[in-house]
Amino acid sequence: MKKLAVFDLDGTLAESKSSIDAEMSQLLGRLLSVVKVAVISGGNWPQFQQQVVANLPHDAVLENLSLLPTCGTKFFRFESSWKQLYSEDFSALQKSKITEALKQAMKSAVAPDAKVWGDQIEDRGSQITFSALGQEAPLEEKKAWDPDFKKRQKMKALLSTSIPEFSVRLGGTTSVDVTKQGIDKAYGIAKLQDILAISIAEMVFVGDALFPGGNDYPAKEAGVVSIQVMGPEETKRVIEAFIACLDRGAVSDLSKAETA
Repeated sequence: MKKLAVFDLDGTLAESKSSIDAEMSQLLGRLLSVVKVAVISGGNWPQFQQQVVANLPHDAVLENLSLLPTCGTKFFRFESSWKQLYSEDFSALQKSKITEALKQAMKSAVAPDAKVWGDQIEDRGSQITFSALGQEAPLEEKKAWDPDFKKRQKMKALLSTSIPEFSVRLGGTTSVDVTKQGIDKAYGIAKLQDILAISIAEMVFVGDALFPGGNDYPAKEAGVVSIQVMGPEETKRVIEAFIACLDRGAVSDLSKAETA
């Protein structure tokens, strides 16, 4: 039996930097009433609050929800209010080195005269995130920029040489996430295992970037049964299947949906 359903956020529960919609809200509310749920994504805590927490049903069982921003480098649980359990922050020197490496690598992927909306590099404390078109870029522009991930794969190759001591992952539609080495979604999965006392065999992970180099891939590498989705609409159908399986006591059947 699966005891914990773990989800990516952007591209999985919601469109990039958008709030979960009404249908997703109701489905998550139903899921939280029958099983523990966790969300691990590259966004920072305020983004989680805006996209997820503020849009859940008023009677959602928040005690069953764990939120892990910045790819699992932070962990929040609800105990009458939201409490931060840890944050694997960079030092000032590390932040400076990563930022400079991103500035150099972005020259390979973004034209000097490209239109951008907001800052391209964001310090999230425990993660430095590069967003090619800026943090506030329109969704349609972001979707069209690098749909096959080739531009960011080129950046990742350069970063692997310039900052090999850090973990570099691709996520969302235009993002490159940098964390401490070994501090990624696999680290978040391990923390969920320790804090919730739920084994990896009792978890299932749902995400849109489960390919090698994607920021969901470490969860799969950690041994969690993983289900690839193409967006929130597919995720809704997966959640409906979770709920149906839980109702008949057969969530272990979901292992048949594990990605190859």
